[in-house]
Amino acid sequence: MLKIITAITLMGIASAATAGTGSQGYFEIYNDTSSNTVVGFYTNDGSGWSTNWLNVQLEPGEHATAEFSAVSGACDQTLQVGWLGQDGGEVMDDPIDIDICEASNVYLGDDQIEFD
Repeated sequence: MLKIITAITLMGIASAATAGTGSQGYFEIYNDTSSNTVVGFYTNDGSGWSTNWLNVQLEPGEHATAEFSAVSGACDQTLQVGWLGQDGGEVMDDPIDIDICEASNVYLGDDQIEFD
């Protein structure tokens, strides 16, 4: 089961040398959109959806570091992103599967979510 150690914190510009790696318990989340704000980041290891990892909104061009502890080794996760809607509410993106232990970076684009 995924246990969140630290909520997302807004970080400055990261260099390649400081890029996170899921195998070390952290990864970077990037808002690569031109005009959309990320308000929610949720994971599900099969036991239900997590609470929102974000404690800040990610504006276009911003990124954050996510820290976690995979206590039971549940690296396979489904993630879902919430975007700020025009009415101020949260608009949920389609969920995708991710190996959270292999991901170093998660890129949130206008029409896609990618990771490496």
